[in-house]
Amino acid sequence: MASGTASLDALYTAFGQLRQALDTHDATAINVATRAVRAATDDVRGQGAWKMDDELREKLEGLQPMIEAARVRVNLASDDVRQRISLLGRDANSSASAHTYGR
Repeated sequence: MASGTASLDALYTAFGQLRQALDTHDATAINVATRAVRAATDDVRGQGAWKMDDELREKLEGLQPMIEAARVRVNLASDDVRQRISLLGRDANSSASAHTYGR
């Protein structure tokens, strides 16, 4: 387990990797980055040093914009997928129905 500062640095790096992976829309990169974020988060949470150290707490609070940016990217990607699935379903229903039930 790294020190408090090193753990927060790893968390910053992991969220940076996640942001880049989300921007590329590469599922493998997103999964790798997500695991890195989870590991770094677990490390920071396990130490708890940030609770007693004002400098570490401020550094962690400085991470909030990156976390928010990742959340927004995930929401946009999810919405894009929902729209694509809806379009595919609509297209599949109209063409399949016409071939199956058309006379």
